[in-house]
Amino acid sequence: ERLLPLLLQESQQLFCFVCLLQINFVACQLFALLAAFWFRIYLSPSHASSAVRHAFATLFGIYFAVFCFGWYSLHLFILVMMNYGIMNMASIPNIHRYSFVVAMGYLMLCHISRIYIFHYGILTTDFSGPLMIITQKITTLACQLHDGIGRQAEELTAEQNRLAVKSRPSLLEYLSYLLNFMSIIAGPCSNYKDYIAFIEGRHVHMKLLEVNWKQKGYDRLPDPSPTAAVMYKLCITLVSLILFLTLTKSFPMAYIIDNEFLDKTPFLSRLGYLYIVTQAAKPKYYFAWTLADAVNNAAGYGFSGVDERGTFRWDLLSNLNIWNIETATSFKMYIENWNIQTAAWLKRVCYDRAPWYPTALTFILSALWHGIYPGYYFTFLTGILITLAARAIRNNCRYYFLSSVPLKITYDIVTWVVTQLAVCYTVAPFVMLAVEPTIKFYKSVYFHMHILSILVLLLLPIRPQARSLRRAQNQAMLNSVKSK
Repeated sequence: ERLLPLLLQESQQLFCFVCLLQINFVACQLFALLAAFWFRIYLSPSHASSAVRHAFATLFGIYFAVFCFGWYSLHLFILVMMNYGIMNMASIPNIHRYSFVVAMGYLMLCHISRIYIFHYGILTTDFSGPLMIITQKITTLACQLHDGIGRQAEELTAEQNRLAVKSRPSLLEYLSYLLNFMSIIAGPCSNYKDYIAFIEGRHVHMKLLEVNWKQKGYDRLPDPSPTAAVMYKLCITLVSLILFLTLTKSFPMAYIIDNEFLDKTPFLSRLGYLYIVTQAAKPKYYFAWTLADAVNNAAGYGFSGVDERGTFRWDLLSNLNIWNIETATSFKMYIENWNIQTAAWLKRVCYDRAPWYPTALTFILSALWHGIYPGYYFTFLTGILITLAARAIRNNCRYYFLSSVPLKITYDIVTWVVTQLAVCYTVAPFVMLAVEPTIKFYKSVYFHMHILSILVLLLLPIRPQARSLRRAQNQAMLNSVKSK
């Protein structure tokens, strides 16, 4: 009975601190946005050398980190320099392992300090976000350097071959990649080769050369401008900010475990309210990630090519696809469109390299990367179970509903409802953080998703995954090449 008032009080305090963080974040990102426009216009590759562009991006990034986090920004610089030493002294066969252990180990120590020193991370100088992004970049670069120097091309996938780094970066290139002002505050993580191509002025041209422009009536390569994409994304950030300030406080997650609410509200109504409070928690992520994407685009970074309609796309660094999230008809589709760059990082450093149980190991790494709050582990362990169950249902049942349009529409509607409720069920502990409210919440909804997922896995046959088949085919091809 005493739990709910304490949770509501914590939610109000957290909301106030988040607002302070939001003001600091917005001020810094708006300054970064102006600097990005200036950087693209006055320090373009045609006006400045790569060294000047690297130096400007690095110095401004360091300034933003110190401005936002004060002395706590030292943690960012310490981790960066430690791993620069590893990158230059470690052997190539082990460089990705050492970098991963050191970066994740340091991040975990900082996560622990947030709980035991900084009262669950509720402080206006919370440096963990930038540290998490830097950890992604360090491990990404280490793995791609290992692929480029320590492995044969035949051993790599097509994506690993494309992103492989063939030589160790200089100190300036390394610092610019990790600390540049476009991504130091909120990311996203990008690939090292893409970033270097952007600094050197090859980023857009590489994508444009994939299209035959002469057939489209062009005498030379077009010069796509990011201005329209930036304006569109700024509109999304404004709407998201308004929704965050109006909805998040009005629909606290803690209310779903209020005793009076549980006693008087039917089960289906509780599920409906769970969907509402989860929706109310999303705008802050939409705001932060879309604004970060706009900052990179304003600097000229993030061009991804031309779509089938001939429209220039600036979504190389986009962290979400809001339409696909809200209309997702599978757990997989939802995950693939939420925090896209983090999902790509998990795939490249864990899922594609895990010798066994890639799904489970990827979820565990994601939980460790986010922090050590118990709610994170409830979320990601539940996510493993639901992901496997959803995959089994899709593999065994979906093709029965493809024979006619009405059946397909019915299947999509049902799977949309189930997916949205499954996501809400899974992420509730992520918001509540602690063990006691999480257990109370799951008891209040009778652990229904856990039970249904277990029944699905027990009753439906497990079909072989495409990934396993591809791995077997790649191994057979490699063996054939070696024998020849």
